[in-house]
Amino acid sequence: MKYIAGRTEFQLHNTVVTLGKFDGLHRGHQLLIKFIMEQKKVGFTAVMFSFMYHPGNLFSDKEINLIYTEEEKRYLLEQSDLDVLIAYPFTEKTASIEPEAFIKEVLVEKLDVKKVVVGADFCFGHNRKGNVDLLRIMSKVYGYELIVFDKLKINEQIIGSSYIRSLIAEGNIDEANDLLGMPFTIMGEVQHGRKIGRTLGFPTTNLIPPEQKSLPPNGVYVSKTKINGILYPGITNIGYNPTVGTTPERRVETFLFDFDADLYGYQIEVALYTQVREEVQFNSVKELKEQISRDIIYGREYIKRQE
Repeated sequence: MKYIAGRTEFQLHNTVVTLGKFDGLHRGHQLLIKFIMEQKKVGFTAVMFSFMYHPGNLFSDKEINLIYTEEEKRYLLEQSDLDVLIAYPFTEKTASIEPEAFIKEVLVEKLDVKKVVVGADFCFGHNRKGNVDLLRIMSKVYGYELIVFDKLKINEQIIGSSYIRSLIAEGNIDEANDLLGMPFTIMGEVQHGRKIGRTLGFPTTNLIPPEQKSLPPNGVYVSKTKINGILYPGITNIGYNPTVGTTPERRVETFLFDFDADLYGYQIEVALYTQVREEVQFNSVKELKEQISRDIIYGREYIKRQE
């Protein structure tokens, strides 16, 4: 996959382009991605066009958390057959471009677009004045085909990134995973921790996610961790470890069942499946160890039921 990030100068040819924020790469997004992949069979170049940062972040005092960071999104899409991922810079200048100019200068001149694939509520350009109606009108001017997908629903619930972020924030990982169409995942490089887990008899891998990463509430979750392409079941604690001395930042610490190797510096993916319990400050280390043992039993049984 070719990755074009943070720049406005590029030239592609004979493309089918899907446009959107694509935060989460959820089931609705997957329909658009599947369509452009199918167009490769007839000679088109499959392109996903998104922005380097969440468009809401530039004009808001509040940072909008992302289901998947740019690095995570890139990694996930590299596992597909996508030809090109464009992470267009979102700046005052690019945000002010008029919708008609975006169609002409970016879609037509830079991407040589033949088919444009969007969701029914897609908006773009200065003040989000561009929409599906404008794309349809301009398709007659520039000769591209417009394909519009209605919003996907499950049990009458529209699948959208904002709703999925709220589910994650509530700790409702089960439903979030259902709408994502895959387990919610946290990726990163294993960091050196305080090695307290090892002294307790439960050594953990430690990730420190970036601030913009959406995370569920502090607590313990059943998880599977991908290491060198292999999935290892375990339990993951998200939080500050208050019983053994609060950490300065939220950490993602995973105890892997039946696994013992040095993973410092490895890139891993921790997929969450369900919440076991909230993070608790125990009265003693002994109480903590006893609870971790119960968490492990629950995690093993949960994984076994899913197999």
